[in-house]
Amino acid sequence: MTDSTPRVVEQRGLYFDELEEGVVYAHKPGRTVTEADNVLFTTLTMNTQALHLDAAWSSTQPFGQRLMNSMFTLSTMVGQSVAQLTQGTIVAQLGLTDVTFPHPLFHGDTLYTETVVSGKRLSSSRPGQGLVTMQHTGRNQDGDVVALATRTCLMWTKDAHAAQSSVSEP
Repeated sequence: MTDSTPRVVEQRGLYFDELEEGVVYAHKPGRTVTEADNVLFTTLTMNTQALHLDAAWSSTQPFGQRLMNSMFTLSTMVGQSVAQLTQGTIVAQLGLTDVTFPHPLFHGDTLYTETVVSGKRLSSSRPGQGLVTMQHTGRNQDGDVVALATRTCLMWTKDAHAAQSSVSEP
């Protein structure tokens, strides 16, 4: 008799043990950003910068149009990496450093992100967990780098997470 229960495959990120230094993780699909994204994010975060909200005034500025809010760009860039790298395998985000925006992102541009793991080490104080340093690069549809950020995360090892999960399940 065959078991009628289907096998379940749960989407998750990679564990500490699965992440490789120097590998480029390309996150697809890209995300085409819109005026609505920009206005909503900007107003939700109480950022009244006219470069994001005032089309007439922004047209008189050096880029000639409104710019996507850089915090939206950063958030989306990190967010694009989650499904592939950290979904369900992260313990905590520890910090972001070296954040730069070398080229503006405009309404209608598409943001593509890739991540390189630049370092990893097991935690000396948290057994079964490790620190991973990731370098995120966001590019527009023309390949122009629009954002860079270095991110450090505390990640589970596969065995420790399985052991912890089995203890917490009813």
